Parts: sequence; structure tokens; C-alpha cells
Amino acid sequence: RERTWAGRIAAALAVALVGVSAVAYRATRPADLKPLMRFDVDLGADVSLGSPRGADAILSPDGTRLVYVSKGKLFTRKLDQPKATELAGTEGAYASFFSPDGQSVAFFDGSKLKKLSVEGGAPVVLCDAPFGFGGSWGEDGNIIAALFYSASLSRIPSAGGAPTPVTELGPGEVSQRWPQILPGGKAVLFTSNGTNVDVISLPDHRRKTLVTGGIFGRYLPTSKGAGHLLYVNNGTLFAVAFDPNALEVHGTPVPVLDQVAWNPTFGSAQLDVSGVPSGPGMLLYRSGGALGSGLVTVQWLDSTGKTQPLLAKPGPYSRLRLSPDGQRLALEIPEAANRDIWIYQWQRDTLTRLTFDAEEGAALMNPVWTPDGRYIVFSGKGGMFLTRSDGAGKPQPLTRSRNRQVPFSVTPDARRLAWQEQGSGGFDLWTMPLESDGAGLRGGKPEVLLQTAFDERWPMFSPDGRWLAYTSNESGSYQVYVRAFPDKADKGGKWQISNGGGAYPVWSHNGRELFFHSADNRIMVAAYAAKGDSFVPDQPKVWSEKQPAGFGIAGGSTFDVAPDGKRIAALMPVDIQETQQAQSHVIFLENFFDELRRKVPLNGK
Repeated sequence: RERTWAGRIAAALAVALVGVSAVAYRATRPADLKPLMRFDVDLGADVSLGSPRGADAILSPDGTRLVYVSKGKLFTRKLDQPKATELAGTEGAYASFFSPDGQSVAFFDGSKLKKLSVEGGAPVVLCDAPFGFGGSWGEDGNIIAALFYSASLSRIPSAGGAPTPVTELGPGEVSQRWPQILPGGKAVLFTSNGTNVDVISLPDHRRKTLVTGGIFGRYLPTSKGAGHLLYVNNGTLFAVAFDPNALEVHGTPVPVLDQVAWNPTFGSAQLDVSGVPSGPGMLLYRSGGALGSGLVTVQWLDSTGKTQPLLAKPGPYSRLRLSPDGQRLALEIPEAANRDIWIYQWQRDTLTRLTFDAEEGAALMNPVWTPDGRYIVFSGKGGMFLTRSDGAGKPQPLTRSRNRQVPFSVTPDARRLAWQEQGSGGFDLWTMPLESDGAGLRGGKPEVLLQTAFDERWPMFSPDGRWLAYTSNESGSYQVYVRAFPDKADKGGKWQISNGGGAYPVWSHNGRELFFHSADNRIMVAAYAAKGDSFVPDQPKVWSEKQPAGFGIAGGSTFDVAPDGKRIAALMPVDIQETQQAQSHVIFLENFFDELRRKVPLNGK
């Protein structure tokens, strides 16, 4: 057994990895099929798996190396070695995938698609990717990837270069995500609209839906010239026979595994597969529907770690914002491939839908309150929009743009809006005057605030309107900065607030504290004082040891500060204890190809 591929992997898992328990299944089986072996693995107390999108852990094509996301960075580990190695320069990494030879790994970081050697070194930028949703590295040296929130698939040379489109969005289609290049490089699997598994032939663009009601489709070459298609539906892994030449499925899908962690918001699942064609294969996955499903509750959280229910019913909530008086909560709730904005009046325990996705394919995102609480500005398809917070009337356009525009704050006097807009090198910061005409608010001429070769995000005005907090990766990692507003360029008014990575700055209403997310998903706070034209911040400190839900650098803010500054409204995992225990836990299934052949025979065999 030790001389076989499967034996070497089993020995490595049993010896090198800590916290392993193994179970052999299927004692009764055809003689030529090996038993399914399950290895429950704890990667170590210092590991905290988690990323906004995609699988947190992946296997190299030959199944000998593991790459995983822990505390916002990539780590790699050969399965026959006892320790993992951090891959430098991978802050904010997510949705990683291997090169065909297993010697390199590509990943997204919230602004770029990058690659680097598994042996280390500096990452190489391949192209802009502000909202990456998966990629696949082909044998021909090209990568096919989803680079944006609502876009078709693109081809990028693995040496880097300008992306070129390889598909088009169909009528009513919002997104194409999580591609996999099929053997031979002539076709690509992908998830359409977060609800279907589709395939497209690249030479003739012939396209068909293989599975309705499934996500994260993956083809496995379990037999010569044929194989199985895997996909996830509500946390259950299904398999069906698939002909990669005819691009057709055969037979009825069969459930092969329960409790696979998945994310209904982004259509991804926590699984990866490796192995040689017609070999034993190995499946790596994370269990627990709640852990990977994006289900959270909204809790009041204070600095001691004490929590109190705010919106106790679990849901896939994101990007919450408290009204100026703290009595209402605006947040996003996805439904199928779309998402809308809802208002929760917490004292009355009523949740009311504010937008209805009137324009098909629009993802209505990032609600921002005006200072008087009468209006909400949000991002939608083709620009930014304004709507009454009480639901009266219909949303009205504030801007029209082909670029993604995401609003973040309004000045205390309600005269200017700040947002981030997709540019050539990432996001840039813009502002626009707001004017009241008696019937509502109107937007004036947009003005560039900060446009550089770097990625700037999340512009937030201070309570007195004198300062603007934002995040930039100009130092090589995302950090929180503060500038004077309006910016006095001749005085060089800019101060770095975070020192170990930071994002999503939020001002306290008392005008004395600035909160933000740390790179390892903790809520930090920095006290500050304003002295003339100077901003004087204190050393940031951890505000609470209790962590909110981890959506990562590109997944959206998970908290907002209450008007009294003494507590925050935070998105919290459904089961904090279960989530914390599972943060370093993965499961390996060895001889997985044989298990598929047993449960879902090909050609009757």
C-alpha cells in the first residue's frame, strides 16, 4: 500500500498532520474498488480558515500539497511535512487555484489577480480584478476567470496581460462565476446566476445548462474519456455521469455527501478535488452548512464582548448600516442571483423590503443614510440611486455610469456624497455635491477626490465633516488612512491609522474614536484629537476580543457604531462556538473516485 499514490497520501495525512482521525468505509464493495477513507484534520491552533469567497483550502493537482487561507493570508504545506509556510505578499487573498503543474498558485486579493510560486517569492500581478469570483488555469498557459461582480468570463495569459472576454452574459443573466476548464481546454464549466451549472464550448460558443438548482460545478476525470460532474445544492454534494466530449450529463444525479459548507450569496462551496485520471482521487472539504452558508445574526456587541440580540433570526445579511438615530437598520439580503435592501426597525421587530430589484440583473448594494434619516443612497446597475427610507416613492438615479460606483458616506450637512468607483488600477475615490430641490435630493457634477495607481476604498466622512477616512493598498497591504477634507494638498494632510492591516473605517459619533477591521478580522479602535490642520491618532487597540463574521477584505463591512459610541451592531456567526471550533478543521476523503464509481456507475459499470 505504501508504494501506491493513495498509500503515500494516506501515510502523509496520518503522520504529518495534527489532530487526525481516520475511518474506512464500504467494507462490502466490488473487488476492484478501494474503500473510501476519511481523515478529519485539525490544521493547528494558530490556523483560522476563512475568506470572503471561494474555497478556503485547495489541493495541488497531484494531491501532495495544501494551500489555505488563514487570517487573510495564504499558507502552503506539503502533506508529508509537519509545518506550513506563509506565502509572503498575499494579504487579503481568497479564491486561490493551482497551475496545472502544481508549482504556482493564483489568487485574488480584492483588487488584482496575482500568482506566485508555491516555494515563495514576490507575487506577480496578472490583471485588475476588483471582485474576483474564481479562476481556472489551463494547460495552454491561459487562465479563465470571473473578474467582476456582474460580468462574463475572461481569458488572461498566465504571464499577465489584458483580459479578453471569452463569454457573454445571456438575456437576464447577472453573473458567470467559478469556472473550470475541462480537459483539452475546449470547454468551460461555470455557475450561472448563482443557480445553475452551465458549460460552454469555446470554439463555437455552444452553451447549455447541465444542472438547474446547483452551484460550484466540478468535473472529475474518473474514467478514461468520461467522468463525473459534482455540484452542491443546499449543502449536499451531488454527482452525475458526464461526457466531456459531448458536453452532456447522463442519468439521475445522486447525493454523495451531506453537510458541505457553502455560500448562497456568492454561489461557492468549501471543497476541492485532486488526483490523476482514472486514479483514486481525493476530496478536500469543510463541513457545516452554517459555517459556509453566510448565515449570520445581528447582535449588539460592547467592548467587553457582551452580546445582545438585535436581529436574532438567522439570514445571509451583509453590509449593515444604522440610521443616524440608531432606531433602524439598513442591510442587504440576497435572493437567488439578486440582492435588495431591507429596513429593520429593531424596537418593533419589523423587517421591511425597501427595494424590489426593478431592473433585472441589478444588485442593489451598500445602503448609506443621509444625516436626517429620510433617504438612502445605494449602488445599483448603471450607477447610484436614491430612495425614501420609509418606502414611499420609487428609487431615483443619482448618477449614470458604466463603472461600478459604491457609495459610502454623506457629509453631516448633507451637501456632499463620497463613493468609490472602479478605475484602471482598482477603485478611486470620488465626491459629488448634493442639492435639495424641495422634492428630494439631486446630484451635482462628480469630482475626483483621490485617483492613483493604487486601490482606494471606503471613504467615510468624520462627524464634523473635516476629515475623510479611507483604505488604500499603497504600502503593499490595505491600511486605514485619514486625510483633511477638503484635501489641502499643499500641507500634505494624510495620516496612517492602522499598522497591521485595516479596512472599513467607521467614525464614532462622539468625534473622538475611529473604528476599523483588522486584517485578522478583529474590531480595532483608535482614539484621536484634531489640532488645527493636524490629525493626531493614538495607537490602535483591540476594541473587543469577540470577532464578527469574517467576510474578508472584499466581502463588506460587518459592523456599524451606535450613536452613543458604547456598542456596535455586528453581524455574528449563527453559532460562534461551533464556528470557532471549525476554523482550523478540514476533511480529506481518499479513494474518492472509486466512491463515485461505486455510487454513480459510468456506462453501467
